[in-house]
Amino acid sequence: MPIPRPSRHPFLTAARFSFALITASASAADPAGVPPKASMSWLDNGTLRLGIDLHRGGSIVFLSRNGGPNLINSHDFGRQVQMSFYSGPVPFSSNGQQPAKHWEHLGWNPVQTGDDFQNTSTILAHENSGRSLHVKSRPLQWPLNNIPGECTFDSWLTLDGCTVTARARLVNARSDHQQYQARHQELPAVYSNAPWHRVVTYSGNQPFTGADVTNAPSPHRPAPWAYWLGTEGWSALLNPDNSGLGLVTPGRIDFIGGFSGTPGPPDPLSASTGYVASLSTEILDHNISFEYRYELVAGSLEEIRARAARHQPKHPPSWTFSDTRQGWHLRNASDQGWPVNGLLNIRPTGPDPQLISPFSFFNASAAPLLVIEAAFSSSSQNASISWQRHGQSAPNPEDHISFPIKGDGSWQRYTIRLHEAPAWSGPIVRLLISPGLSPNSSNHLKIKSVRLTPSTGSPAPRR
Repeated sequence: MPIPRPSRHPFLTAARFSFALITASASAADPAGVPPKASMSWLDNGTLRLGIDLHRGGSIVFLSRNGGPNLINSHDFGRQVQMSFYSGPVPFSSNGQQPAKHWEHLGWNPVQTGDDFQNTSTILAHENSGRSLHVKSRPLQWPLNNIPGECTFDSWLTLDGCTVTARARLVNARSDHQQYQARHQELPAVYSNAPWHRVVTYSGNQPFTGADVTNAPSPHRPAPWAYWLGTEGWSALLNPDNSGLGLVTPGRIDFIGGFSGTPGPPDPLSASTGYVASLSTEILDHNISFEYRYELVAGSLEEIRARAARHQPKHPPSWTFSDTRQGWHLRNASDQGWPVNGLLNIRPTGPDPQLISPFSFFNASAAPLLVIEAAFSSSSQNASISWQRHGQSAPNPEDHISFPIKGDGSWQRYTIRLHEAPAWSGPIVRLLISPGLSPNSSNHLKIKSVRLTPSTGSPAPRR
């Protein structure tokens, strides 16, 4: 799905820490690389200096290691390190305003810093303890002129050695109650200055073994960005010396990014920039509270990979829909909306409805069984599971298995013996469930959990 362009206009050790807190307008006392008219709030642990700008919605505009140059680009209000979300309708209009033609594809797109007309988002709350930062803002719709989003953003930031640990939250209060289709979300959007022009990741099928990293794929022009799966859960913007800015995304391996412009000095106002974002395809209900976590590592490639390795999954993925969709989304179907409350209640809206898992990485041999707790109300006698292999853009025709269902609406625990399918082998990155529902008023599926089981004799672990 479309994601923003290079510019938001057309094309550590456990050492003793000393933390510092400064909140002030940008002045001669601020380090070089602070954008103009900034109102800065700082964290400093002696290794990292982190600055958010209260004039720019509390987005991250400054990050440096040991007094070095600022890593973060602020050429316009679509850069920085910031929260950005997408939903329908596409195009999105408000107060009689229509987006410019080149922004129509964005749809509903609240952005933390501000909009394309140089208006800035409103700060609703700000706390800085010297060890942690919290900022709450009301974002603006990027393609429109000074139109607030019917939502709020929260960001919590702390420092851990050479790493920024972040928690982010969207709270929607939209007057439009339509459930729109899932869209790619930037979790978050990260823009670097021009020295950090190499986009590096590990995308192979032997994660966490020390195997060689690779450059991210080149984009398919005229699109400025490329997509890839970083199977260790990180991607980085590096200089030729293999140091720079790493984005670590526990539980997420889908990425977008690239470099636009010309490598050069660390000028935060330069149009040249590196970009990377972690992606997740999410339904954003009118009243949803949606949270995610990420980490920024300012350091060497080795430090970035070591930080990501802390989050190495110990088991195949397992999803229980207790209070969220767990990153799953729907195709030709809708559910009950937010809140989730222990299950998804899914109804078809078109032919061949599907439930689609988030991207992850595991080997088929580690997950011979799939256990689904569900209640089918359907005239069909079978449902099916498909899987997407590492290196493939979609399931191959042979990559599926069918299983019998009871269509009377009763709760059942279905155990699917994946290991009996000849094509269940090698690295897997995604599951798709086809419940066999017909688009009529009586067909629906209630589902509580989907769990890959690591052995035929043991229950699936909960993550």
